[in-house]
Amino acid sequence: MGLEGLLALFGLGARKEPPAPPKGARPADPRPGSSERQPTKEEKAAEKVRLKVRAQRTKNRVDIWKRFEPLHNSISGTMSSFYKAREKMTDKIVGLKVLDPKKCAPIEGRYKGLGKPPEGEIGEQILGPNIVKTLDWGVSTEGGGFVVEEFIEGALLHALISKREAFSPAQRLDLVRQAAGALECVHRAGFVHRDVCPRNFILAPDGRLVLFDFGLTVPDKPVFLQPGNRIGTPNYMAPEVVRRRQADKRIDIFSLGVTAYEICTLTLPWPRGASGRAALAHDTLAPDDIREHWPEIPPALAGAIMAAIAADPDKRPPSCSDFLSRFAKVTLD
Repeated sequence: MGLEGLLALFGLGARKEPPAPPKGARPADPRPGSSERQPTKEEKAAEKVRLKVRAQRTKNRVDIWKRFEPLHNSISGTMSSFYKAREKMTDKIVGLKVLDPKKCAPIEGRYKGLGKPPEGEIGEQILGPNIVKTLDWGVSTEGGGFVVEEFIEGALLHALISKREAFSPAQRLDLVRQAAGALECVHRAGFVHRDVCPRNFILAPDGRLVLFDFGLTVPDKPVFLQPGNRIGTPNYMAPEVVRRRQADKRIDIFSLGVTAYEICTLTLPWPRGASGRAALAHDTLAPDDIREHWPEIPPALAGAIMAAIAADPDKRPPSCSDFLSRFAKVTLD
């Protein structure tokens, strides 16, 4: 499917933008009775520094091909290309993500005037052992953004699942815990990932599962999660996103639940599909009970995963820490 068709499918085509709020005004919170915590003095100071750095990096364009040497052909994504590259000055091997400004514009345009951080700035703020390290970011002389990150030798979780070679029970448990730990880091940093799925996890040779790609990640604020932002990977998409309702970080909990289900069973709770239509089943068709695919699954783990994929967000674990706590005592050999 071409870019225009993909954008149309998820409601990301050209649309009339709402009028910008008055200068200095806070965007209205669309949730009745909700209120955002006011930032502390320290948080305000940190934000001021980030804005200054953002302005400098946007202004100072970088000739990335003068700085980096690509070591293999690019891996093309929906909105970017990724290279294994060598930084010429340091001889360091890094991952280089080069964004396509034309492909990113329809999505980024939705947040015009809201101060959404660039992908690289978001990545810098999300830290943890299961998070890819963002090393640098900026704008290239060609006008597109770029992100420099640690290069991880390993296999995509999606590729491992596609081979249909079951993980051992102990590894299933470990991978689910690592995936939840990674997402907890995203939420703790104040963001919603919006595209949690096996394609965005890589398993390193040492067994470390790493979450990457913050191209769709937004601040955890209602204004960035308003109805209409139908975005993500269909088979892992929460019903409130599909139905264009107000969302919050629990859309990530749903996607985590589907990913955990697939880690444990090598299949999905609903029929797999290649388009957004597949996601329509997520609140109209009951998911297959995970016990049907793994009868010996520990009850606590099964219960946590099935709760995470509940159609009603109020019935899901409210956080990654709550999700993890539900099977904290589970052990598998």
